Amino acid sequence: MWGFKVMSMVADEFVTSADNPLDLVEDIVAANQWPFERNCDEELSVTVAGTWCDYHLGFSFNSAQGGLQLAAAYDMRVPGKRQDDVHGLLAMVNERMWLGHFDLWIEDGVPMFRHAVLTRGGGGMNASQMEELIEIAITECERFYPAFQFVIWGGKSPAEAIAAAMLETMGEA
Repeated sequence: MWGFKVMSMVADEFVTSADNPLDLVEDIVAANQWPFERNCDEELSVTVAGTWCDYHLGFSFNSAQGGLQLAAAYDMRVPGKRQDDVHGLLAMVNERMWLGHFDLWIEDGVPMFRHAVLTRGGGGMNASQMEELIEIAITECERFYPAFQFVIWGGKSPAEAIAAAMLETMGEA
């Protein structure tokens, strides 16, 4: 599997939950030295370098609903003529997801991983949970990146792309 790891802050002073989970996200991204912007209390954007490309993570906090949403966008655009095939791929990818889902931001043609977490009713989120959320997002993006490339640029069908992307190498050469 992919080996993406967020620098753990569990041993540091950031193990308690925060009223606004974006404060916790800001501490984690700063500790990892990832470039980020936070222009308001409800949104934070960060760029994380992955194996295949840079991922643009957007965190949104809705205090009224007590929810945190994470969207991890690929650094790629889906041409209009490939969007139907990408939608077919999204259905196949989402069947394999246990947490979160993949979506296509139609306005910009950007595929992305999305996941939401309720933070109300019991202490919010702690650093370990937030680190796991970020790791899951990047790991899933890394896992399915080849499938998106096969469909968008390789001209493969969704079924061919998912089959090729899901091959795992066994043993060592």
